[in-house]
Amino acid sequence: MKRLMNIFCLAGMMLLVSFAGQGQRLNDAKATVQTKAFYKNLMSLQGKKILFGHQDATAYGIAWKYEKNQSDVKKVTGDFPAVYGWELGHLELGDSTSIDDVRFSKIRQLILEAYARGGVNTISWHLKNPLTGGSSWDVSSGEVVRSILPGGEKHELYKIWLNRLAAFFNSLKTPSGVLVPVLFRPFHEHTGSWFWWGQKLCSREEYISLYRFTVTYLRDVKKVHHLIYIYSPDYVADEAAYFGRYPGDQYVDILGQDLYHRGGEETAAQYISDVQRVMRMLQQYSKEHKKLFVFSETGADQIPMKNWFTEVLYKAISEYKPVYVLVWRNAYENPVHFYAPFPGHPACSNFIRFSKLPDVVFQKKISSMYK
Repeated sequence: MKRLMNIFCLAGMMLLVSFAGQGQRLNDAKATVQTKAFYKNLMSLQGKKILFGHQDATAYGIAWKYEKNQSDVKKVTGDFPAVYGWELGHLELGDSTSIDDVRFSKIRQLILEAYARGGVNTISWHLKNPLTGGSSWDVSSGEVVRSILPGGEKHELYKIWLNRLAAFFNSLKTPSGVLVPVLFRPFHEHTGSWFWWGQKLCSREEYISLYRFTVTYLRDVKKVHHLIYIYSPDYVADEAAYFGRYPGDQYVDILGQDLYHRGGEETAAQYISDVQRVMRMLQQYSKEHKKLFVFSETGADQIPMKNWFTEVLYKAISEYKPVYVLVWRNAYENPVHFYAPFPGHPACSNFIRFSKLPDVVFQKKISSMYK
């Protein structure tokens, strides 16, 4: 009897360990070795360090494009960001250039270069409206999401688009044959209604079905096993709003938040408060479910405060330390659309100070995230 009880106790302990570790695993049981190591290394940073990221950092910047080993961030700080954001809008059409007129072949090259440095690559996808033919911002119909779900009139078209997406992901391969792990952030900012997948354009069930179908099709049908999936609403007032359309832990690896600071010093306190409210919530969920959380997209257009990085952004996130924070792009074609300082901008000295904070990480502080 005693031996039998010991067996039951041992089985119970094993079951507890199994359940305790479930949240730490990627939703893809067949994830590549490098992807699993990547996720584990990101997890080790949670609550300790903040990786700094910039959208299209090495593709272009203010008054330049396609300069080798260059970025506005590097021009100011002497270092690359640790996180590199990329955009694949229009890839679904079979086009050669992105929605921001960057060649996909160049994006592939720059992703591989960032990986070689040991940096982190994250990808968004502003895909066209498959029902109307308009852009991601075409919200003229509330039938779009329904039309691309199984049984919908545009479902087969959506699968063709996913096939092209999968082909690009599977082309992110080093000369030695290693597939580069990528953080993928589909259908972001859905709590707003400026994209055709926004909350006023589809039902809760439709959004969840779309997210789940996208994950399972890429993972199980197209066998893409080097993606880590991010869920990233825009502004939310509370936990119920954040998780109202959550696809579930088995489909999401990282919890994100997209939220911009609009305005200057007069709105800074509100921005800090809004960010801290969500970060506090994500921190708690992270502890309970063993999930990573990040500040997936933010910034203040034209950086209207010269001390914005230390006195606004850092104050908003320093207590909670999301694994990374990514600011949006510096548009080469629009000199008044930028989110990171460039040489001569009044915020440069503050940005340098921000880059030297002990818990803020730029590229030189990480050699590799994949071992």
